[in-house]
Order: sequence, then C-alpha cells, then structure tokens
Amino acid sequence: MQSLAKPRALEPIPLLAVHLQSMAYVDVKMRWKKDTSFDAVPVLSHARDIRPLTSLVRILSPSPTPVSAVSKLGPLLETPDRRVTSFLRRFPAAFVESVGPQHNLPWFQLSDAAARLLQEERDVFAARRADVTGGLRLLLLMCQRRRLPLRVAQGMLWHLGIPEDYFKCPDHDIAQDGFRIIISGDSVISQDGNHDGRELGLIDDGNDQEMPLSVLQMNAMRKHGSLAEVSVPLFQSKGLRLKRKAKDWLEGFQRLPCVSPYEDFSHINPGTAVSEKRSVGVLHELLSLFVICSAERRRLLCLRQHLGLPQKFHLVFERHPHVFYLLLKEKTCFVVLKEAYMSGGDTAIREHPMLEVRKKYVELMEQSREIIRCRRSRKPMELESEVSGDCGDYMEMLP
Repeated sequence: MQSLAKPRALEPIPLLAVHLQSMAYVDVKMRWKKDTSFDAVPVLSHARDIRPLTSLVRILSPSPTPVSAVSKLGPLLETPDRRVTSFLRRFPAAFVESVGPQHNLPWFQLSDAAARLLQEERDVFAARRADVTGGLRLLLLMCQRRRLPLRVAQGMLWHLGIPEDYFKCPDHDIAQDGFRIIISGDSVISQDGNHDGRELGLIDDGNDQEMPLSVLQMNAMRKHGSLAEVSVPLFQSKGLRLKRKAKDWLEGFQRLPCVSPYEDFSHINPGTAVSEKRSVGVLHELLSLFVICSAERRRLLCLRQHLGLPQKFHLVFERHPHVFYLLLKEKTCFVVLKEAYMSGGDTAIREHPMLEVRKKYVELMEQSREIIRCRRSRKPMELESEVSGDCGDYMEMLP
C-alpha cells in the first residue's frame, strides 16, 4: 500500500544556527609553563604572608601586648606557621618582642615603622574612600542578584583594600558608601554570633546608574573606539609555544562576542565557547578589582554561584595561560592577571589606591629577612646599617 504521508521538505538551516554550532566548546589542552618573572615581583612572592601580617598589625598596638592575646587566632589568621609566635618572630621589622613581667612570657608590640604604616593605610582609605569601596560595589553589580552573603563579602574585603572591620565597626557607616545589610526572615544565628542569612546589598540595587564598562570593554574603546570587537589581551610566557590546533582555536576564541560581566547572561547556553569567554571576562574583571590583581585560587570558589560561573571554572585558568598565570608558592596556588604586570602601562586597569601601602608592607618583610640574616651572621654594626630601616636598631632590642 502506498503511504499517504507526504515527504517532509528539507528546510535550509538558519545562518544563526550555523553560527551557534560553530561556537561549540573545543577541548584544547594547554601546557603550564613556569615564568620566573612573576616570582621576582615582591608583592607576589610574599603574597602568602602579607595577609596575616597586616591582620596582626591591626590587632596589636604600639604598647606591649602578651602573645596570649593573639596565640589562638592562628586558624583565623591562617598563618603559615603553626604557632602565631613563630610567625611574629619572622618579622622583627614589624613586631618588636620583649619579655613580660611574669613567667618570662613573650610580649609583642608594633615597631615604629609598622605603626606609621598602619596610620598611613587608614589615611589613604579616608582620602580615597570612594575609589576603594567602588571595587566592592562593582563586585555586587557582577552578581546575579546584586547581593552577596555577608560572610563571602567579608572574605573579599582584604583583596579589595577595604579594612577588615568595615562591616563590624559602626564608625565606618557603610550606608554612606551605598551599601546595606539585609537580614532574611529565615536567618540562623551561628555559635559565633553571626547571622548566616545576612547579605550585603546596594541601597539603590544598582538601578539608578548605567552599567559600567568592564576593563576589556574599556581596552576596546581605547584601541578601536568602539565595542564592535572586544578581545582579551594575551601575553605569552617565555618558552610557551602553542600547537597549530591551539593557535587556530585561540584566534577563533578572540573573534567570539564578549558578554560584559555586568550584563544579563541568561540567554547564553552553558558549555559553549561564548559561555567560556564570558567566564574569562568575569574572572579578568574580578582580578582587576583586587589590590595586586591576584588572589589564592581557592578563595575564589565561594563566588562561583553568585557570579554565574560553571562548576569547574578553575579550568579556565589552565586553558588560558596567556591571560592568567598560576603562581605556585609554599603549597598554595595563586592566580595572577597577566595584563596588570606585562602590559607596560598600556591597559585600562587602574592602579589601586592601596597598592603603594601593600608594597611598603612588603618592604618591612624584606627588612625583616635582612635583620634575621644580620643576627645569624653576627656582622659588624656598620655593615648592618646599610639595610633600609637600620637593622642595628632591632639588634639592640634582643640579646
């Protein structure tokens, strides 16, 4: 019997569908290559120690304080040394040790240089407050709900150059910077007194202003005068050569449309090359907000859901070694934004107001290393005075 069903006419595939199919995810393996130039940057080489050091500088005072006041803060400060006392003794240029009045227990106080640097940090924040807190506002604008759990926002303060007591101290008055703390109805009070349901949001919810341009978009405006083609700046490490397949994929990746981190991305299919380029743009923008444009990789995991990143977004750092560099330091992996260190100033990334203060903290750490070297070598005092900060002064404080 002859079938009565009519044959289905073949319809031409729309050009848009062909374009979307061409943007499918391509599995390309990129090889990590060590770049010693990043190890030579002091602010990066001391990244593991600088955060607990600055936290202890804020906790201690210029007057002697018993070590018992900070000895139990090791897990909270995440000091590399198991004992806080050992960590304090590694930096004699910042912390001066003395013997307490009872039981010969060690007491510590801030050195004059550390006290001056702490005051300078506070003065910079007061003078450039709008610029410093602007990074936190941009971070909230990147989030899907324009909100962040307060604990997550607290963990980002140090990277953004904001005092770590910004949410706890009433004197800071976060409302004048446009922030508010939202308490949901089902909030739970934990054992340490924190509300798990508290969130940080914007007073205006980000609706009263135009969405800002990302660093990649500002780079395109500076170079081409338009946003028609937004590419990601690439910086090749020495000795890193790409195969032909990787080069072709990278050229095609640069031609893909770029979705701003501040725009809605609900129309993008996950698992596509466009979604990957958005992830690159989001992480690029996030690192550009930080003081040193770098952070521990594990500290970024808490932002995954809020920024709309894929489950294994950490693979983006490995697939794009021309954009990000993975710095392995003391069993810790740091992500470094290459553009901030290899562009030669030809970039839209602005220097953070707190960067110079962080560099001065690093100088104190370098001086401490020299002081300890002088003590061990027992060099004459005239040679020790060559160190900036005079390690001879510190030698006289201890036997």
